[in-house]
Amino acid sequence: MNLRVHRRHSQRGIALLLVMGAIIVLSALVAGFTYSMKVEARLAQNYENEAEMEWMARSGVELARFILAQQLNTPEGRMYDALNQKWAGGTGLVTNDALAGISLEDNILGHGRFSLRITDQERRFNINSADRLVLGQALTLMNVDASLQGTIIDSILDWRDTDNDPGLNGAESEDFYLRLDPPYYAKNGPVDDMTELLLVKGMTPEIFWGSGSTNVPRAEVPQDPVFRPREDDKPFIAHGFNDLFAAVSAPQVNINTCSAETLELAGLDPLIAQFVLEARRGPDGQDGTEDDMPFRSPTQIPIPSEDPRLRQAIQQYFTIRSRTFEVIVTCEIGGYQRQYRALLDRRSPRDITVLFLHGL
Repeated sequence: MNLRVHRRHSQRGIALLLVMGAIIVLSALVAGFTYSMKVEARLAQNYENEAEMEWMARSGVELARFILAQQLNTPEGRMYDALNQKWAGGTGLVTNDALAGISLEDNILGHGRFSLRITDQERRFNINSADRLVLGQALTLMNVDASLQGTIIDSILDWRDTDNDPGLNGAESEDFYLRLDPPYYAKNGPVDDMTELLLVKGMTPEIFWGSGSTNVPRAEVPQDPVFRPREDDKPFIAHGFNDLFAAVSAPQVNINTCSAETLELAGLDPLIAQFVLEARRGPDGQDGTEDDMPFRSPTQIPIPSEDPRLRQAIQQYFTIRSRTFEVIVTCEIGGYQRQYRALLDRRSPRDITVLFLHGL
């Protein structure tokens, strides 16, 4: 009798374990299915928002076109382009009623909102018009090894010229690029996008992006707090080529929007470059504020030197106008965020062309 009771209890225990196991498995399946459905629902919602996001981005670009057009109708906008103006997010005097009520941030449209960031391309040198002096100054500023500079400079010049004759340290299709694996042809034309330079002989991701960029592969570094780089380690490149040049812009640089590094590319001493920026920024020492003192002409640039070469460089390389503008539109709907990039070519208040618009 005891044996039968024992067997009955054993069977019940096994059945209980089986039931508990089944419940656990079913619970896991249900949890997985629920999570999958949530993900699918979220993806479906984001997909439905894509079309609205794109139209919102187009609206943002149209707002940027309007701002850039109206800026030219202001007294200061007729004279120069500067960082204290509305398009650049500056807080300078707004003398146009149409611009007074416009914000670059948090514009509500439909079910979402968008913000703009407008940046002129003329704050950097154009890679297609940069001469040997500017290219050499850039590589020196970037701490690129002197033994590599000649190769990079000549190769860039060869890449954008129309002939097939390589420079002293340069490269053309037949003698270099077609011998690579995979082979390709030299452009022999203007650079349309800065990333083309990654195909140029001598150019590396570190030189192009800068040492601190996430686009540069990281080498293995010992996890030792007392580790110090060896003397033969490559120098740290603070500014990448992509930070100093633009592919689509006017030939001259806007002195009212450029950086100190850009001024140095024209041959100005670092101290002189900082002196020029301090004069432009006004008493508070900040760009984009009410007390800014933008230059009305390159001849007004205060250079504490009578060196005629510096004066000639100022006249040759700099202007007070910007023509090409990058627009970053950040759109948001229900917590889902997406960015779009556009490039605008402004020739007059009535002629502002959208060169491209794409998602990031």
